[in-house]
Amino acid sequence: MLRIAVGGISHETNTFNPIPTGLEAFRILREEELLKNGATRPLLESGIDVIPAIHAAAPPSGLIGRRAYTSLREELLSRIEAAGKLDGICLFLHGAMEVEGVGDGETDLVRSIRQVVGNDVLISASLDLHGNITPELVRITDILTAYRTAPHIDALETRTRAATLLANCIGKEKKPVSVMVKPPILLPGEMAVTSVEPAASLYRRLPGVIKSRCVLDSSILVGMAWADTPNASASVIVVAEDTDCRDQAYGKACGLAEEIWSKREEFCLDAPSGAVDETIEITRSYPKKPVFISDSGDNITGGAAGDNPLFVERLTSLNVEDALVAGIMDPAAVTLCRKVGVGNRTRLEIGGKLDRIDGQPLEIEGKVTNISDDGVAVRIGSVDVILTAHWKAFTTLKDFRPYGIDPLERQIVVVKQGYLFPELRRAAAFSLMALSPGFTNLQLDQLRYRNVRRPIYPLDKEFTWEPPLN
Repeated sequence: MLRIAVGGISHETNTFNPIPTGLEAFRILREEELLKNGATRPLLESGIDVIPAIHAAAPPSGLIGRRAYTSLREELLSRIEAAGKLDGICLFLHGAMEVEGVGDGETDLVRSIRQVVGNDVLISASLDLHGNITPELVRITDILTAYRTAPHIDALETRTRAATLLANCIGKEKKPVSVMVKPPILLPGEMAVTSVEPAASLYRRLPGVIKSRCVLDSSILVGMAWADTPNASASVIVVAEDTDCRDQAYGKACGLAEEIWSKREEFCLDAPSGAVDETIEITRSYPKKPVFISDSGDNITGGAAGDNPLFVERLTSLNVEDALVAGIMDPAAVTLCRKVGVGNRTRLEIGGKLDRIDGQPLEIEGKVTNISDDGVAVRIGSVDVILTAHWKAFTTLKDFRPYGIDPLERQIVVVKQGYLFPELRRAAAFSLMALSPGFTNLQLDQLRYRNVRRPIYPLDKEFTWEPPLN
């Protein structure tokens, strides 16, 4: 009977966010809870002995603290070591995990696993398409496969593919080889929505590459633009059946990478954009509702602080009616509002406590209209603001319900994300992208990059590139 261990550590790190990510931010799955992951089902149904290590995942945020990462890594390694002889390991990763004092977390993790199991045990890993991949990770991992949709709707499909490819290669006694080509491009995810050109056409090419002789899988990774690291950039990965097929796989990777490079100036936002006040003025006169505005610079789903009160200040200053801001992370303000109680008025400062670079606390006077387990709603004039006790991304309609607010009935709904997630996209009569300040600023030239490899587009424009020799 084949024996495969499953687990991983998953985190999308925004290095511009100075707030460290601690152990408390991670949700950790162990034992039977990890085996319930749908990706393990094909393995279990095939009669494979699946050994759960741990899977730890945290929302996008700043650098992972070294102590937190080391604790997770050592538990995962100890469980793999205790499993005894293994035929393979399937890891569920992200690809943009950065650790204080360590650097690229995925590379360190797989390197550490190799020290335990050696080089003969096959290792497969699923990745987010916003991963920044190092050459060493490609060299020491046999199979790498990434999401093919953004917004992401194929996470389970990708993890299942990683597990199935691993089991098939073990069963057929194949030793696959992954190759990578990295075009020097920094792409915010909002400029590479996979249903919008040119990303749509590029991702449609992947099935054709996979059908090639000797090729098991292919992936395009947009990369994580808000990670100031030497490996930050787009990537193309192709998995060959064995070393004899490596050159063919590399040729396919080069072709895709060259096409991405040729289209670098075509990547664009999937919604009209403008300065904060510009987007507000457009929405005020729009004949239908709701109109969603993405506060893209303070995008919680990209690792921003999520507490910049700029939109609240501008909406109230401009006397905008029928508007909602969801939400602002401020535990102290939530506590104060809970003490005040529903229906009562209060004066307090909101936001500006985490991101002190791009914002500052805003003094408001408002009425507490709702209290939920995770936060409160406060009405300031004609503007409703949701304050949360924890980082909370409002990506579905049900996320608003605990606060007694129906976003479909509002003229303007501001959310702290970049591209709208699918349900909000369908619900929006119209949507706009505000080019707001923050740790996920879409105007990359306004961020202070120090560690990315140069030249890199769009920070540098006047240079040429072609894939390196195999």
